[in-house]
Amino acid sequence: MKNSLSVAGALAVAALLSACSPDKPQTEAPRPVRTADVRYDAAREANRYAGTVQSRYEVDQAFRVGGKVAQRKVDVGQIVHEGDILAVLDDSDYRLAEEAARQQWSAAVAQARQAESDRKRLGSLKADGSVSVADDERSHSGAETAQAAEGAQARQLELARNRLKYTVLRASRSGVVTAVRIEVGQVVAEGLPVVAIADPGTPEIVIDVPEDQVAAFKSAHFKASLASAPAESFEVSLREVSPQASAQTRTYRARLKPINARPLPLGATATLVTDRVVSDVQSAAIPATALTQANGHPAVWMVKRAGQEPVGTVDLMPVAVLGYRNDLALVSGLPAGGLVVTAGVQKMAPGLKVALADAALAEAKIKPADTTQQAVQ
Repeated sequence: MKNSLSVAGALAVAALLSACSPDKPQTEAPRPVRTADVRYDAAREANRYAGTVQSRYEVDQAFRVGGKVAQRKVDVGQIVHEGDILAVLDDSDYRLAEEAARQQWSAAVAQARQAESDRKRLGSLKADGSVSVADDERSHSGAETAQAAEGAQARQLELARNRLKYTVLRASRSGVVTAVRIEVGQVVAEGLPVVAIADPGTPEIVIDVPEDQVAAFKSAHFKASLASAPAESFEVSLREVSPQASAQTRTYRARLKPINARPLPLGATATLVTDRVVSDVQSAAIPATALTQANGHPAVWMVKRAGQEPVGTVDLMPVAVLGYRNDLALVSGLPAGGLVVTAGVQKMAPGLKVALADAALAEAKIKPADTTQQAVQ
């Protein structure tokens, strides 16, 4: 009886264990991966430069005489027109100089009249022999000297008047004031730049190009954007490159203008992107993070899938690396249109089932929470 109960208990336990065991083994979910398309094109080189927006025509205004600033008529950002008064110097000394020059000219005029009168008088006396030939020649010479002195004093008076006029600084062109370097009461030297005026209608992007990139820079295609609107790029063309490098930085200054006229804020920060073809050899640009090694040679993991399915398997394929461009690698030897894994390549294995992360999320086949945990970082 006791043996019968033991056998029955063993059968019951076996039946319970068999009921709890699964009918089919659990399948592992595909691992989400990031991928990039393989697209072939001629090898290109891209570089980025930082620059500023400046006016093509910017003029530094300066007094043509020195003195103490009596008035300042403009501020930075103000629009001025040709002939507008920018600043005024104290003209007291220049008025005195102009008055002195006028008096010297008046004296020279009187002397010239007297010399001419003496010449005529002696000329009439020469006919009857009352005046010697030497005296007549001296009278002619004196008259000519007096006339020349009168002319010189007239020029001195004109110069004095001009210097008096130069105490008023006027705009030589229309534009916007970009710099003011004087204040009332300041003593400025002759020729010292005090006000800068730029033409806002002719903006350019100014950058400095390293010496070893100048030749390639001249043959590139250019696009620019402003720091205030980085998503809005526009095409620009190279207007000029300085023929001489800067003594301080050993770089060459380049100026580029928008192909289509557009307003650009002067002084804004700009980013210039250059793009040029460096070789006719077709290559595919893929993220450098996609590269791994197979038997000591460069290789990538490619995704094989049926049709447009968002799942597939990965295989290791060798590639030839033609070069690098910033964070991209230029490769060949891959089928065009294929997909390469761009992140977590060290966690891949031949035949591993993977799911395209973007496609899987779009079709809701993988929950976002699961994607965060399983996606290869």
